[in-house]
Amino acid sequence: MRHAARQLGLPFRQRGGARAGSGPKPKNGKPGLPHQARPPHAARHPVHVSLKVGAALPNLRGPRCFTVVAAALRAGGERPGFRLVHWSVQSNHLHLVVEAEDKALLWRGLRGLQTRIAMRLNRALGRKGRVFHDRYHAHALRSPREAARALEYVLRNFKHHLERQGYLVPADARDACASSAWPPPEEPAAVRPRTWLLAVGWKRGAS
Repeated sequence: MRHAARQLGLPFRQRGGARAGSGPKPKNGKPGLPHQARPPHAARHPVHVSLKVGAALPNLRGPRCFTVVAAALRAGGERPGFRLVHWSVQSNHLHLVVEAEDKALLWRGLRGLQTRIAMRLNRALGRKGRVFHDRYHAHALRSPREAARALEYVLRNFKHHLERQGYLVPADARDACASSAWPPPEEPAAVRPRTWLLAVGWKRGAS
């Protein structure tokens, strides 16, 4: 992901304005995502969402945590106006591809998923407290190319990490911790898409 260049400030002191390190902070003391108003959401645009957990949580891809997280994602993947179409579980964060009818239903659907996951993880690990220590990051997918690239990133993210560690990963390998590894007829892991971009359009972007 490309990061925007940061403009350096002039090296003199002045009164007023934001201070370095100011802004919203989660309970772990590190700056979080800024609490800016979310942009409007169009139902025809799927959304790529990232959810990061706190540093105190164990590896989410471990058998103990993954079983709990996957069950929560499958159980909470569909509600009125909200659909979880694809997902992958990484060591300390989740990638989701969702559809929602409007901005409010998107927020409610994601909040419901976070609550469900947090409650089940805390119960399984015998702990209390927050699980998600930051706001979710959301990027609307507006074109076939964006949709195709997002699906590749979410469902094949493990390949990128393994190859960076020197492993040779077959081209057709599937991530055991992603929705693509679960055969829908036997145990549905995700919800059938209704947007054109996720049902058909992404194929044009992948060619």
